Amino acid sequence: MSQTRFHGRHEGEERICEHPTCTEPGEFRAPGYRPSGFDGPGEWRWFCLDHVREFNAGYDWFEGMSAEEILTAQSPTNGWRTESVGFSQKVHVDGMPRWSDFDDPLEAISARASGIKSRAQREAKMAMDGRFSKDEAEALETMGLGSNTDRRRLRRRYSELVRRYHPDRNGGDRSYEARLTRVVDAYQLLRKSAAIA
Repeated sequence: MSQTRFHGRHEGEERICEHPTCTEPGEFRAPGYRPSGFDGPGEWRWFCLDHVREFNAGYDWFEGMSAEEILTAQSPTNGWRTESVGFSQKVHVDGMPRWSDFDDPLEAISARASGIKSRAQREAKMAMDGRFSKDEAEALETMGLGSNTDRRRLRRRYSELVRRYHPDRNGGDRSYEARLTRVVDAYQLLRKSAAIA
């Protein structure tokens, strides 16, 4: 497929213009009957230069949109209103640093990697201690507790985390349900552990 001075011209493929009365080569593509979406790329319609110009002159990009949706789509900040998870104010609750805490993105990446590495080291140390199994060491990390935890401290931490992650305490926000489930599972494992006095 080579392109000539007409931007978007695709030569070398034997297509006929899709206009009903035209027999010229269809070298210019236009949006098809099915748009691009979740299911993959859409279909293209192929026209000659004159008919693609005619198609483009009559094409309404905003067809079916309300005035408010059109204004939003035309805004230069369209798409910037959503908050990335790494920049969210809620990100820091698990002890991992927020991206917004750093001026340099590489420092943020390094801090996150260090947090993951130190967590793995702490888990390995607790598991090698002999008192805790690997699963119990992971559970202690999930709870944010060290190897010197007793049952009273475990219960207090569990109550604190359940209050933090429960949807009722977050205005019905269910985005913390997976964390809440991990905390409950970790607590159920640790409360039965013989290593915690």
